[in-house]
Parts: sequence; C-alpha cells; structure tokens
Amino acid sequence: MDEEMAEDSPAVAKRVLVVEDNELNLKLFCDLLRAHEYTTEGVRDGREAVAAARAFAPDLIVMDIQLPHVSGFDLIVQLKADDALRSIPIMAVTAYAGREDEERIRAAGADAYVSKPISLMRFVDAVQALLKSD
Repeated sequence: MDEEMAEDSPAVAKRVLVVEDNELNLKLFCDLLRAHEYTTEGVRDGREAVAAARAFAPDLIVMDIQLPHVSGFDLIVQLKADDALRSIPIMAVTAYAGREDEERIRAAGADAYVSKPISLMRFVDAVQALLKSD
C-alpha cells in the first residue's frame, strides 16, 4: 500500500497527445516525453486525432503537419474550432522549414512550432514552456 502511495505523487503528470504517422518519430516523442514524466498517448492516423483528444483530455497536443488522409493544418483548425478542445495548446512539429510555413501553421492556431529534424532539447523546452502557462 505504501508503495502505491509513493508512486502517486501529489503533482499529477501532464498529459500529452502525440499525433505523428511515422512510427519511429512517434516512439521518439513519446519516449522523450515519458522520460520527462509526462503521460502520453500516440495517434498514428490523423483521422482519429479529434476523438483521441476528447477521450484522452490532454494538456498539450504535439501535431505533425504532414499526415496521410488529413493534414495537420486541418486538424489544428478543427481542434481550435471545438469549444471543448480549443484551449488545449498545440505544438506543430514539421519538416516544413520556411518562414511562411511557420506563419501559416501559427495562423491555423498552433501555439508553438518545432521543425524536423528536431533538437531534443528544443523540443522539451517548447513542451515545458507551453505547459508552464497552466
């Protein structure tokens, strides 16, 4: 019993939903976030992202922009248009690296932008910055 209580620290782990179709990137992001004591859930199919966000109730969404079937832009717009989900910060992660791309991603509603290949420290710093504002 005491062991269980020790595991349940008073600070509840922040929840991060990762939407990424590349299995290696999904694993990397989730492993990195878990190493920093976040609770994660991964979604490989963008078509499941909105339902997953409703079910998982994340504190942050990490969103790949280049997804099959539906673009990350469209998902960000959908999430920000949903009354129940619009307050969740979204960090876009993408191989698009041009200034116009970042502006377009932010205009869609993303709160932060990290380009691939990612710097692990920059990724973690961006996550922490978005979750600190809670």
